[in-house]
Amino acid sequence: MKNIYRLLSLFLVITYSSFGQNKHTEKADKLYNGYQYVDAIEAYQKIVADNEADTYVYKQLADSYYKIFNIAEASKWYKKALENNQDAETHFRYAQVLKSQGEYDAANKRMDVFAKMNPEDVRAKAHLKNPNYMPQLADISKTFNVEKVDINDDKQSDFGAVLSNDNILYFVSTRKTSGKEDAWTNQPYLDIYKSVRNDDGTLSDPEDVEDLNTMFHDGPISITADGKTMYFSRDGHTEGFFKKNKKKRIKVAQQGIYKATLIEGKWENIKALPINSKDYTVSHPSISSDGKTLYFASNMPSGFGDTDIWKISVNEDTYGEPENLGPLVNTSGKEGFPYISEDRILYFASSGRQGFGGLDIFKFDVNENKEAENLGNALNTKRDDFAFSVNNTFKVGYFSSNRSGVDNIYIATPICQFQTVTMVKNAESGAVLSNANVTILDGQLNEMASKRSDKNGKASFNVSCDNTYTLHVSIDGYESGSFKVEKSDGKEVIVNANLKPINEMITDTEVKLNNIYFEFNKSNITNRGALELDRLVEVMKDHPDMKILVRSHTDSKGSADYNLKLSDKRAQSTMQYLISQGINADRLSAKGMGQTDPKIDCKSDCTEDEDAQNRRSEFLIVTK
Repeated sequence: MKNIYRLLSLFLVITYSSFGQNKHTEKADKLYNGYQYVDAIEAYQKIVADNEADTYVYKQLADSYYKIFNIAEASKWYKKALENNQDAETHFRYAQVLKSQGEYDAANKRMDVFAKMNPEDVRAKAHLKNPNYMPQLADISKTFNVEKVDINDDKQSDFGAVLSNDNILYFVSTRKTSGKEDAWTNQPYLDIYKSVRNDDGTLSDPEDVEDLNTMFHDGPISITADGKTMYFSRDGHTEGFFKKNKKKRIKVAQQGIYKATLIEGKWENIKALPINSKDYTVSHPSISSDGKTLYFASNMPSGFGDTDIWKISVNEDTYGEPENLGPLVNTSGKEGFPYISEDRILYFASSGRQGFGGLDIFKFDVNENKEAENLGNALNTKRDDFAFSVNNTFKVGYFSSNRSGVDNIYIATPICQFQTVTMVKNAESGAVLSNANVTILDGQLNEMASKRSDKNGKASFNVSCDNTYTLHVSIDGYESGSFKVEKSDGKEVIVNANLKPINEMITDTEVKLNNIYFEFNKSNITNRGALELDRLVEVMKDHPDMKILVRSHTDSKGSADYNLKLSDKRAQSTMQYLISQGINADRLSAKGMGQTDPKIDCKSDCTEDEDAQNRRSEFLIVTK
């Protein structure tokens, strides 16, 4: 069997090595090497249409699209090239394209392959050191980092963790295997356990809470802010609160909620709540921080589906009438495991809402009249994810999931986020500009998301506190602009994006744009550069007789010959991008100037700012 695999691997190597430049690709390759990417694409596409394409052609086609920043087509052909190509650089290029499409997880997987194939490459090392530098639906929508706690039993169920304000983690478990088993599930009964949380976040060995546990199901629990009162679930066997099933010769007990008081270190005065019933389940309690409202799950009559989330008022030992939380929370499916946080956010699990599969965790702001929101794939999977709780004092959350095949407890550490609000206005009149395109880019200038400014000129994004961002703002009739967003400790950041009317862009001799950025020592058009060049595309479409000479300059670092070649490549790439966006090639010309015509003649003593001014692109008007 091993020999068969060796022969197969050898065949793949030989097959791939036979691909490459040949007579079929000679014309296309010449165009590509001459930076004529638009024409090269047409030539490579003809080879594809004639069914003569191989991996080399697909890669060249992808590279051509990549050079002119046509990300969608580049992605399509890189994927095709990788069907029979294990070239490390192709994986790297495809990863960059995926990042530009916002496919950060897929991009990371490609980078994992690249790093494995080329571990000594500096790009591979950088990826392995910090693979998640890209803000994901997750830095934009991800609110928690997740890891498994070290007290789980790998074979038995552990779930329903709640951290008290005196640093005790309570949870329920079937780990006590020496007692009776539930006749319905053939599993041990649930018991309540506790573990002390240390200052470094580690947990002590769990011990059962003997004061609360019986020989039947006990838990999960909820505890008041002062730690002196506990509400917990328990089935009705212990209290004789059950119905007999004669056919199966068992006693069927419904879950109910009980209250216990901590007296000199022991849980005493255990009392059943008056909402308990032999006819339906009342379970999963969660008491509000002020102790006045108890949330719970029940399949009592007048609900929306299987089990719903309800609430009752609490005044010492007096309880109000159950109140269903309504359709903003409940569905025809199953809702359960409510947890009400100190800031009145209700977390719960649901199988009736759109999610990733099984039970998903949602949140509902009690202060607002808005639909419950899925907490996203940072917490939720295709399996059951449930029983989320958060302690605001210690800034830590816990939830449960059977993603590993058995119910386990996971820790969820909140990610600091803040809202950046862009205010788009006319720089001259101060009038707000609605429907402006506002794009947020990460620290590496990769596009993350885009929005349109509203009627008040506003566009908002939620972002991570630990990163810096750039906002690119554009609208027809105005110069686009880029604006830095600095780090925040969670407070809202307002960015004033004041845009100048576009008529100032066109002078008698040139079209003025902000600097066209390139990656260091490279000539590929970047996302930020493409956004800026799109402004020139609009100008040239509005002025159909206009002809432009693209001139690219470098600073004085490096050899004059190298700089001349680099600037020429950049000028050609810029022209090719404009052609790809519909500008006729006859209206464009390109020339690299290298370091021969500096804006500031500072020679070898240039400051960093002077170098930056010399590194520029000019768009000279040949015909107006």
